[in-house]
Amino acid sequence: MKVIILAGGLGTRLSEVTERIPKPMVEIGDRPILWHIMKTFQTHGFGEFIVALGHKGEIVKDFFLNYRQHASSMTISLKDGTAKYYDEHAEDWTVHLLETGNHSMTGGRVKRALEHANGPCFMTYGDGVCDIDLKKLLAFHKSHGKKATISAVRPPARFGALQMEGDKITSFAEKPQTGEGWINGGYCILEADVADYIEGDETIFERAPLERLAKEGELMAYKHEGFWQCMDTMRDLKYLSALWDAGSAPWKTW
Repeated sequence: MKVIILAGGLGTRLSEVTERIPKPMVEIGDRPILWHIMKTFQTHGFGEFIVALGHKGEIVKDFFLNYRQHASSMTISLKDGTAKYYDEHAEDWTVHLLETGNHSMTGGRVKRALEHANGPCFMTYGDGVCDIDLKKLLAFHKSHGKKATISAVRPPARFGALQMEGDKITSFAEKPQTGEGWINGGYCILEADVADYIEGDETIFERAPLERLAKEGELMAYKHEGFWQCMDTMRDLKYLSALWDAGSAPWKTW
């Protein structure tokens, strides 16, 4: 199965860095979050990707075009420009870089990518990492026979939880996720005909298409109780970077 990754948004809430680079290219450690997401899929045996480009898509293209050079030691002959590579670490991926328009909404990008995929596929956003078991997600999707499955996750807590006696704080807990409620965490599986639910580039996938699928009983939720974290703000980026630097990133399953 192919994997669609939406990588064309503006990332305005992370404008400190997205004025220079697209949001999926913001680095955790020394690799873009897009790479981390792709490594998650690779771990479960999925290595063919359709990256839906938009805002500053040329930077994503340059990353993959030059990936082998950056990942390996090399010897270059300046006379004729030939290069010999050593200890190569390039992943065994096939990456389709699909231009979906600078101003397309998520629905437009999904529709174009689904038409390119020519079959059921995974779909996720280029700004969220998790430790989901993708093979279990796929088995769940196949078991119900509906058109779409989205991963339901617990929303991350934004603030520390306080327990108090009068004005005295007796307990403080910075919990990674809240205990109530579910949100769309991406990491979806879509049948090819989900494209028929999307009118065009101006369609927001999370509105009319998903609402209609739900109304028709064609949308199912796979509940993921484990780690999930999006990278919407500088606070999120610092949190994910701290986990990675400490060697305790829950999404690192490779």
